Amino acid sequence: MGSSSLSIANFRFEQRASGLGIHVTTPRLSWHIDAPAGLSNWMQTGYQVQVSRRRKRNGETLSFGVQSPDTVLIPWPDTPLNSLERAHVRVRSFGTSSGTPADTEWSDWFTVEASILDEDSWIAKPITSPTDLPGGECSAENGFRPMRFRKVFDVPEKAARSRLYITALGLYEARLNGRRIGDECLAPGWTTYDARLQFQAFDISSFLVAGTNILVVDVAEGWYAGRLLWGEGKSRIYGDRIGPLAQLALFDSDAASTPSRWIVTDETWECKPQATTSSSLYDGETYNLGLEYDPWDLNDSGWSPAEVLEPVRSALVPSSCDPVRVTQVVRPVSISKDPDGKALVDFGQNLVGRVRIPLLARPDGHQLVMRFAEVLEEGRLGVRPLRQAKVTDTVIFAGGRQLENWAPRFTYHGFRYVEVSGWHPDDTEGPLTLDSLVAEVLHTDMRRTGHFACSDERVTRLHQNVLWSMRGNFVGLPTDCPQRDERLGWTGDIQVFSPTASYIYDCSGMLANWLRDVVAEQAMNGGIVPLVIPNVMRDGPWPTVPQAVWDDVIIILPWNLYRNFGDAQVLRDNWPAMESYLRSVRRASDGLWDPALWQLGDWLDPAAPPHEPGLSRTDGVLVADQYLVHVTSLMAKIASVLGHADSADMYTREHARLKQTFQDKYMAKSGLVVGDSQTSLSLSMRFDLHATPEQRKVAGDRLARLARYAGFRISTGFAGTPAVLEALTQGGHSQLAYRMLLEESCPSWLYPVSQGASTIWERWDSMLEDGRINPGEMTSFNHYALGSVADWLHRTVAGLSLLEPGWKKVLVSPKPGGTITSAQGRFESPHGTISCRWELVEDNRMVRVHLTIPPNVQAVVDDPRGEYVVGSGRHIVDWPLPKEEEAWPPQKQVIAFGM
Repeated sequence: MGSSSLSIANFRFEQRASGLGIHVTTPRLSWHIDAPAGLSNWMQTGYQVQVSRRRKRNGETLSFGVQSPDTVLIPWPDTPLNSLERAHVRVRSFGTSSGTPADTEWSDWFTVEASILDEDSWIAKPITSPTDLPGGECSAENGFRPMRFRKVFDVPEKAARSRLYITALGLYEARLNGRRIGDECLAPGWTTYDARLQFQAFDISSFLVAGTNILVVDVAEGWYAGRLLWGEGKSRIYGDRIGPLAQLALFDSDAASTPSRWIVTDETWECKPQATTSSSLYDGETYNLGLEYDPWDLNDSGWSPAEVLEPVRSALVPSSCDPVRVTQVVRPVSISKDPDGKALVDFGQNLVGRVRIPLLARPDGHQLVMRFAEVLEEGRLGVRPLRQAKVTDTVIFAGGRQLENWAPRFTYHGFRYVEVSGWHPDDTEGPLTLDSLVAEVLHTDMRRTGHFACSDERVTRLHQNVLWSMRGNFVGLPTDCPQRDERLGWTGDIQVFSPTASYIYDCSGMLANWLRDVVAEQAMNGGIVPLVIPNVMRDGPWPTVPQAVWDDVIIILPWNLYRNFGDAQVLRDNWPAMESYLRSVRRASDGLWDPALWQLGDWLDPAAPPHEPGLSRTDGVLVADQYLVHVTSLMAKIASVLGHADSADMYTREHARLKQTFQDKYMAKSGLVVGDSQTSLSLSMRFDLHATPEQRKVAGDRLARLARYAGFRISTGFAGTPAVLEALTQGGHSQLAYRMLLEESCPSWLYPVSQGASTIWERWDSMLEDGRINPGEMTSFNHYALGSVADWLHRTVAGLSLLEPGWKKVLVSPKPGGTITSAQGRFESPHGTISCRWELVEDNRMVRVHLTIPPNVQAVVDDPRGEYVVGSGRHIVDWPLPKEEEAWPPQKQVIAFGM
């Protein structure tokens, strides 16, 4: 077959589509192959990479040929890049289709440019506003007033190339000559600021002009100095002065890697308060139109000299993942009045972001106040779950100005509803209408990879709810919730959710970046992984003690990232921290967890009282021990991947010993488990803790019996919920798993759906059946953790799962069940699109499977009549509907006790 029918697609450097400001000297390359519909069974045999580096070789191109089937995270073939150096890369692949040679054409040329990789190259100084600046700094109670910093500079002639490298102690936005630089939001993002401070790189070549230029940087307190944590919270955790740190580089030629001139933050800059008088992540922003001014006016004498701060002590690191951006605009679906006559705007979807107002005119002194919440209670905004977060944006009209294209810039809200005061549908002039405002959705701009739908609209909506909760809580780091006075990187949440997250979005870059903060915080805590990262609870309110499930993130998350994205580097980077964590485990004499240490365990068991979510029916230490045996087995696998033969052997032996110890301590010879709960049985099956298949069958049958006892309602908490449907399926009871999935009474996955939820709730009953909000203090309507059930939807209902890291080999094994008559899953893998769609045919006696496999991938098809392997291409196969041991059970046979 001619090479013109095959092409290189989705070329990437590291985990990024853009090569600008790359954070390593040897960026790895990835691509996949686009093939015509008729091409089948294509496998790569080798590839060729060409690299052009003008500075080093005067444009000479070197070629590197490699015999390899790999196209994901290919090692950089050339010598390392220098700081700020550019190179141009193109690739082509060689392969065969059913034994016939079939090669691609050369790809386009792609440019990679290193960021500032040597900290000594940072000559800029962090700057701030004087503490006695009139109107500059608000009280400690209200936080910092956002500040504006300005630099006026001349450029004799336009540079061939120019770059801006910028960060802030706080959050920043930058503009040059009136134009916004980049489209990032909430930059530079939240990291462990006392260990790592990220900076971003921007191409500003088209922004500069010959002559006078004005660079303006707006800075707000953000996570750096703003209030964090619940209750009274903590402020100024990382510092008590805010301001930018920036370097603008001018290059004489396109090939140069040494700037001819730097413009840097220093004492020559000037500053002035913004018209935004307060900005808080929890409380929102206040904007006073009467204080607005033109920052480009060089005749304005109201600017004051900036002050230089001490050098930044933390490491300055280039951003290694995609930033937070506006990814979608949502229009309101209705406007109504609450019982007090206030306007309520409903966006029809619980989302995370901000409201933008295109245009609004009101007389001086008028105030527009917007409060945000996820739900209504008795027709009013349900703000009690927000606790001490005010979540309010205010606009003060003054100076004869009107509001134009305004949105808060340094805060975000979790909301579906907006209560609007000062703007009403009944206004005679400029009434509030559906066209008056929009919601902008904010989250890390990851590539969407996973899709799911089925014949049951409720289950499809459940999956959409999982998607929206992930979007709302991946805001630079994986948070627990996006609305109340918390929004922290709880380690347990992402640990249980990471298999689901890795399917829905390519989150590899963001989570690998966050793991760097996990390692940094762990090192500052004596090997113990804190419960939240960045760790703003170092001095309370929770003690820093080892905790299973949560701390296990340092082993489980890198392993899941490696499995899903094929990146062994994430294992190498975190291996020392993994071993350090296992040394921190407080053990009893038998090597399992010390039972004297209280464990969070199966947190949020539905049987626990609303105000005591840790009182689960499954002992926390039992859950901790199950996880310890499991992560020890993962350590043996990780050591093997990394080539640590001695460690692999040691952890293999340790796993066998701990597994035996667990069996002796907690298991009957029959296979039943102490505690006799759904969680204890599910985790034992999922982590393969039984000694024999016969014991597993007894445990699986007992789990099925408990599911019936519970009326198919949820009886598991934080640890057990991700495992229970998988364990039922492994135990031969997939029909019971479907029955549990499709239950609508509370607690169940579909109860929130039946109540109109558009995201995953923190509690099964965050909203009670009578429309009242759960009285518990922890009541969020946007928490992704319980959405981990989507992993089972992907693997069992849609039938797609991986067999080799990076989806190089996949398993196709849909298990139809329940009342679902069709389903489909599509995954944009590192190698291309993998999809499986099935429907029942021939009077529901047969299953017709439509399968698409991309080039360079093989699939193992789990046909009930026997497994077989297929290569790339499109396949349609019919197989008989498997006969289960038990038919679909529509009735609740026993009502659960204590529910």
